[in-house]
Amino acid sequence: MHELTRKQARRIAVTAQALTAERPGGIVETVDALSVVNIDPTAAIAPSADHILWSRIGWPYRPADLTRAVEVDRAIFEWAGFYRPMTDLALYLPVMRAWPVYRDQRDWMEANARFADDVIAQLRASGPLRTGEIPDTSQVSWKSSGWTNERNVTQMLEFLVLRGDVAIAGREGKERVWDVAERVYALSSPELGDEDAARGRAERRLGSLGIARVKSVKQPVEPIDVGEIGEPARVEGVRGVWRVDPVVLRASGSFAPRTALLSPFDRLVFDRTRAQEIFDFEYIVEMYKPAGRRRWGYFALPILYADRLVGKLDAAADRKAGLLRVHAVHEDEPFTAEMHDAVRAEIRELASWLGLEVVGIPAE
Repeated sequence: MHELTRKQARRIAVTAQALTAERPGGIVETVDALSVVNIDPTAAIAPSADHILWSRIGWPYRPADLTRAVEVDRAIFEWAGFYRPMTDLALYLPVMRAWPVYRDQRDWMEANARFADDVIAQLRASGPLRTGEIPDTSQVSWKSSGWTNERNVTQMLEFLVLRGDVAIAGREGKERVWDVAERVYALSSPELGDEDAARGRAERRLGSLGIARVKSVKQPVEPIDVGEIGEPARVEGVRGVWRVDPVVLRASGSFAPRTALLSPFDRLVFDRTRAQEIFDFEYIVEMYKPAGRRRWGYFALPILYADRLVGKLDAAADRKAGLLRVHAVHEDEPFTAEMHDAVRAEIRELASWLGLEVVGIPAE
């Protein structure tokens, strides 16, 4: 049983997420270290995948490099809302085989078996294709109280991707382009059984998180708990037992700190309970709240300083005006002069990467 201080636990988490001064060398290396990179199109600052990769790699990162890694090199694939390294594909094939797990999805797919065959046949003959290029030959419409109601082609494509028959071949702007899976996925890896694949996913998850709970709040598609993988640990002042990755634990012993402005969808803060327990950091994405009820701003960026999450940056990219508008820097603890300097420098780095000029940055 490892007995960890809160500082040690924080350093393990930050090291695992490639947020130390020892930056990863490129996109594939970074995605491999993180195991998953969130895809969200909200671009108050930048789309989440671009922001997450920039916060690790720094100024050399360009979105076109990610596009090439996905669409040309096929070193990264998109599945279930995340970019993932192609080397992990074998871990997810059993999940694809087991889909669907919910009865309404299963019933709809069974009722639309001919529609599914039509979509796959058209992609095989003419793909890759955009959604609008695929005719709706559904037998039964998809019913939903949300935006997917009667969007039969979109829903079928989504389901066929989850099932592993279709893959996202790339994007044209925000629009996905679809193709049959065998033309997108590198399928040379040997197939794994369900148990081996589940263990492999848990090992990858713990390696990317560094420290995690055996069980946690259930998450759709991508869990945040790891079962009995790794080694047991207790964290000073925090109830319960954790699991820690021994490789990350050793690496965190030579911790090299830096400052980073994180995406609201960053895995370091994605598990709000873990962020509270280890970092004493309270955070939610407030863009869904009415403006008058926001504490930190529409799209506030968590601020990492060394091994602590110390505040939130309320800023927005005004691309028409060519400006990064800084509305506020919320300090969870009083900033020292060194912290102020480091945060200001990182804001300038962010603006430079975005090709914008900063306005509203706190005075020197």
